[in-house]
Amino acid sequence: MAWELDNDRPIYAQLVDRIQMQIVSGYYQPGGKLPSVRELAAEAAVNPNTMQKAFVELERSGLIITQRTNGRNVTEDTELIANIKEGMAREHMNLFFSKMKELGYADGEIRALIDREAPLDNR
Repeated sequence: MAWELDNDRPIYAQLVDRIQMQIVSGYYQPGGKLPSVRELAAEAAVNPNTMQKAFVELERSGLIITQRTNGRNVTEDTELIANIKEGMAREHMNLFFSKMKELGYADGEIRALIDREAPLDNR
């Protein structure tokens, strides 16, 4: 099944985000082997060159490591993964708070709404 990609952003950037999310969420484990460029390109229904560009970006960030004869693996640096995960969470939170303020909510109202609608201890 093809991945849901939109026309608002470059495809390779969306692929980077998707694979990055899969790594930080534990779908791909630290030190674990990633599928080949061709396999992931087929799964995402994109050109292998586009997937290769995404892999280069992920390698540049340190999340994946290329081993010439063994393909690509997720880094074993769990601290790096945790830092990237926290950064992604902050981006989502900043977007959420920005949108809530656009709706006219004050900080206290946002906190009250979160406490009322999505208490963390019930998950």
